[in-house]
This record gives sequence, C-alpha cells and structure tokens, in this order.
Amino acid sequence: MVEIGTGLEAILQPRSIAIIGASQDATKIGGRPVELLQRFGFPGAIYPVNPRATEVQGLTAYPSVTALPEAPDLAIIAVAAQMAPDALEECAAKGVKAAVIFSSGFAELGEAGEALQARLRATAHRTGIRVLGPNCLGAVSIAERSIATFSIVLESSLPQAGPIGIASQSGNIGSYTALLARERGIGISRFVTTGNECDVDIADAVAFLARDPATKVILCVLETCRDAPRLIAALEAARQASKPVVVLKIGASDAGQAAAASHTGALAGSDAVFDAVFRRAGVARVHSVEQMLDLGHAASVLGDRLPRGRRTVLLTASGGFGVLMADAASAAGLTLPAPSQATQDRILAAVPYASPRNPVDATAMMSSRPEILEAILGAILDDDGCDALLLLLSSSLYLPRLRDVYMPTLRAVRDKHPDKVVMLTVHGPQDAVQELTAMGFAVVDGIGQSTQVLAGLCDLQAARALPPPAPPLSPAEPLDPALLRTEAGAKQVLAAAGVPVLPERVVRSAADAAQAARDMGFPVVLKIVSPDLPHKTEVGGVVLDLGSEDAVVAAHDAMLARVRAAAPKARIEGVLVSPMLRGGTEMILGTKRDPVFGPVVLVGLGGIFAEVIQDVALRPAPVDEAEAMAMLRGLKAFPVLDGARGRPKADIAAAARVIAALSRFAAQHAETIAEIDINPLLLRAEGQGAVALDALIVPVGTEHHA
Repeated sequence: MVEIGTGLEAILQPRSIAIIGASQDATKIGGRPVELLQRFGFPGAIYPVNPRATEVQGLTAYPSVTALPEAPDLAIIAVAAQMAPDALEECAAKGVKAAVIFSSGFAELGEAGEALQARLRATAHRTGIRVLGPNCLGAVSIAERSIATFSIVLESSLPQAGPIGIASQSGNIGSYTALLARERGIGISRFVTTGNECDVDIADAVAFLARDPATKVILCVLETCRDAPRLIAALEAARQASKPVVVLKIGASDAGQAAAASHTGALAGSDAVFDAVFRRAGVARVHSVEQMLDLGHAASVLGDRLPRGRRTVLLTASGGFGVLMADAASAAGLTLPAPSQATQDRILAAVPYASPRNPVDATAMMSSRPEILEAILGAILDDDGCDALLLLLSSSLYLPRLRDVYMPTLRAVRDKHPDKVVMLTVHGPQDAVQELTAMGFAVVDGIGQSTQVLAGLCDLQAARALPPPAPPLSPAEPLDPALLRTEAGAKQVLAAAGVPVLPERVVRSAADAAQAARDMGFPVVLKIVSPDLPHKTEVGGVVLDLGSEDAVVAAHDAMLARVRAAAPKARIEGVLVSPMLRGGTEMILGTKRDPVFGPVVLVGLGGIFAEVIQDVALRPAPVDEAEAMAMLRGLKAFPVLDGARGRPKADIAAAARVIAALSRFAAQHAETIAEIDINPLLLRAEGQGAVALDALIVPVGTEHHA
C-alpha cells in the first residue's frame, strides 16, 4: 500500500499535463480542461492527445501518449470507460506520474463496471502511478493555475487563492463549495474530488492538505469510509499540523444495525460511530455546505486565536435580538456568564440605561458615536471571564452613517485587543464584510449560523489539547466458545477482564436453588440459563426479589414452566441464582463491532433513558479512564449521577474503570466478539463501586441468531 498522501504533487502541482480524449469542442468533457488551462494561464506544457486531430484548440495534438515529447506529470483521461484501463496502462508505461480519470461507468454501475475499475486499481498498484477517480470531477490548484476538472464552477472565473483546502468524495458538493467560496470572496488553495477512489482516496487528499504549506484549514465532504485506519491517520496528521478539519458527513447510514442482537447494537448506529471517531480525532462536524464554509472560513481568519473556552458575551443594540441571540447561543452549547461588576460599571458609564448583563443590550446609543462603542467593546474584551464576544450588527453596514461608526471603531478595537476572539453577525455589503475579515474578525451572516460557528471554533480549540492516539492493543487469546453461550459464562469472562460481577450459582433443581439462596442470603433473583434466550425477560425467564426458600422453590418451577411454554425448542441449562441488590442507578454499558471502525464502547443511563431518550455516549475502543469519565460527563443525565436534587452521588470513578476495562476487552477480541451488552450495570453510591447484573456476549457470525 502506498504511504498515505504521497504522490499527489503530480495531481495538484504538475509541471505538465496531457489530456487524453482532448476535444476541439470546449463544452465537452475532453475539451473543457484544454480551454480552462489556457484561459487561466497554466504555466506548464499542455499536451492534447487525440488520434484524429493534429491540433486541438490551437495546441499541437498527439495521436497517443507514447507519441508525446516527454512524460507529463499528469494525464487527464476523458475517454469512454472501456478505453480508460488501456489509456492508464499506456500512461504508466510512458512514465506519467499521476492520472485523473473523469470517465464514469465503473463500480457505480455494478459488476461489469467493478471489473473495469479493478483493472485501473491493479495498474496503479503495480506501476505506482497515482490515480484520482474514476467517475470524479478532478482537482484544481488555484495558485498554480492547475486545472484538472470539467466543473462548471470555473465557467466564469477561478476562486481567489487562499488558505482553505477542499477534499470531497462528492464531485458536485466539492465544486459547489468552491463556487460558494468564490462568490463570497473566500480564498481556497485546492479542491480535490475523489469519486470512486480506485487508488487515491479521501484520506490521501486530507493527508496531502495536512502537509501542504498553502492550506491552513481543511474542508472534507465524506460519504463513506473505505479504510478506517487511513482516514484516522490522515485526520491525526492534520491535527498534529494544527490544521483544523471541518467535516460534512452525508448519508446517516444504518449499515450494521440490521444485525444488532443487543441493546448496545441497536443504539450504536453507524452515524453515531462517525460522530465518535470525529470527536476523538478533533474534527468539527457540520450538517450543511454553508455551515462547513462558514466555520472553515472563520477558522482560517482567526488562525491561532481560537476561543479558550465557551464563555461568550453577546452584544446588541436591541433587547429582542439579545433574547434571540441568547436562545441560539444556548442551543449551540455556548455558556453566557454575566460580566464582572467592574465590566458592568464600565458599560453603564458609557450608556447609563444599557442592560449590562448578558446579553448586553447597549441600545442604539452604542452606534451613535465611535467612542461609546469603543468603550463598551473595550470593557467586555478586558473581562477575563469572556472567552469570545459576539457582536450583532445585523444590516447596519448598509447605512453609511452607521458604517462610519462601526468600521473605524472595530479597527481600533482589533489593534488594541489583537488576541481576543470577536465574531460579528453581519448582513451587509460584501466589500464591508471583506474589510472586516481583513481586519481579523470572523464574520457570519445569521444569528443561528454565527453561534453554531462559534461553538465549532470552541470544538476546534479543544481538539488541540487532545492526547495522541493510543497504540493498538495486541489481540488476546481466543475465548472458549462455550463460555459465551450464556449469561453465567459471559460474566465469568468479563470478571476476568476487570468487570465486577456478583457471586452467583447455576443450579439444576428447585432444591439446589433454595440451598444457593440460603448460602448467599435473601432476597435473591432467579434467571433462566439458555444459549437460545439472550433476552430472558421476553419469555418470563427472570424473577426478582425472592425472600424465602419457599418462594424460591415455587418461582423456580413456575419460571421453567413459563419458559418451556414460550420457547419449547430452547435449550435450558439450568437456573442462575444471584443476590438481589437494591438502590443505585442502572446504567447500560456495551460494545459493538462497527463494520467500518471496529469496536466501539457505549454507556448511558438504563431504562427509558437509553432506549427512548437516546442519551448515550459512544467512543471507539479502547478508552482510558479519563476518556471514560468524559463519556459519563457528556451524558445529558449526568446530573442524576452527580447528586442532582439531593440524590446520593454515584460512584462514577468505578463506572469509568468498568467502561475502560470493557473497552480494552472488546479491542483485544475485535476479531471474534461482535457485541457485548451489560444491562444493567448497577452503579452504587460513591465509594461503593459498580456491578454487572446481566451480561450478553455475541460472537462474530451469530449476530443474526442471538
């Protein structure tokens, strides 16, 4: 396998380009690159290849790649799918370093197309030529005027050069992002669209941009992940290079959920796994092209001046807008502390009838004179309790008299507070927006959009403090399959892995059940033991809170009768007798082997909190205790564990230890265990630990049957 991101210089910084299938008609796929390269001034050699022409669009044409006077760095292949493999082979034989294949009709069309695509892949791997596509919109590098695309985005002009790189599996979404950037005057370095990814994949593109001096922020449009370790490595390379990555992940796939046998499997949908992977990689995820561009642009403008935290002061000239801003900021996860008393006093000294708390309503007076606005802004930015200031200008900059107040004042404030994070919510003329951006302000149109962008900037700053990925764990010895058949065996295995369980006994008669209950003390719980019944309650296979020997005997016989009636073909290996615990908080804890990213670990409050409210935290396995604690603190219901409304504090440290232990176990048995379900994990009061009351382990290959 080629090292991630290598060899893309020939695609993105070529010194010479051949176009195979070059056309005289500049509106055709084979004609557009010839026309665009000439129109926008590509400085290198351009070699049209067309066996039926001696000249194409004023350039000397060649009958074949073999006939070219040199081996170009890059070949653009714009011929029918059936001809593309031979064209690529000819390029490799000539010594061409890379190819961009526009042609469609490959894996996206089924088995025959997949066979053609396999030929391309084989040529790339055998010869080392890097191949972008097929079925892609190609790549563009702005400063180099290198254009290997037929996208209509370049119909009128190139985007301006700038620090934002775009890597997209979707050609149209990637090029649309470049179009929006051009219309808004946002500079981009390069855009790469990977299409079917027979060779160069999205991880290659991200890794290249992570090393690219011209790129400071990476926008990534992701439809799927074909190689999880490569993608994770590319994202980590960007983080190590201090280049923020903003991902638009499209297609909330349910792949892998149909086979889920456990509660954990049902809750750990693949889109949630992508979220977890992005969180660990320090990536900011967005849900629209516009939000991706807004956040990426803001990050590129601010550079190293990202917010230290989420403490945000809102400033407006309107009380109503202030309420609207506060709602949006709270929904985005920002915190709105009141300014210090000294700060409030300074605001009131500038505008005596202002509302100086947060949001700060400085009334229309703040835009009446520059010195008033500067005094208010200075007071807020001097407050150590303010990580970021969000100033609403709405449409003020359309009015020359207000623009004359805001622009010089904001320039002065920027000069006096160069390290402070100030975001402006502006609906105004593009020249004013560009002037503010040049001053170093992050400018966003829309209150909801600006608060989401600010929250995204906070996420990107937090990502810089993430520890590097832990080295992978070595696989463990395979487990005895017989131990995984029942709850009793699963608990034995998990106990050895560091998951606390109760002292229990499997019995095969009512008398033995009564004896076991006497030995461990009343009350007790009875559960059916069967490899065919993973969900015991559905067949009446659990009886709780039995307080006497007679009750145990009666419950034992009645439970066996119920289960045999409900599941007559189920193999019954006995009855599990366990102590009955009272109090504590029920959690759900488990792991699932995601088809893309491997084992993930999940935790949430039990009962309706997990199943209905979907309040769960999920991470790729393994996690350490610190990350496990962060998972617990990220639950909406964490206050329940932390002693809300007079409840006793739960032993969250014990929960973190169990989460970490289970995640290590899942990672070490990734090839053989599909799912683990501990439901419930009883979390007791602080200092009293946690214990798994029920457990299910689903081996790989049995997900459909459990």
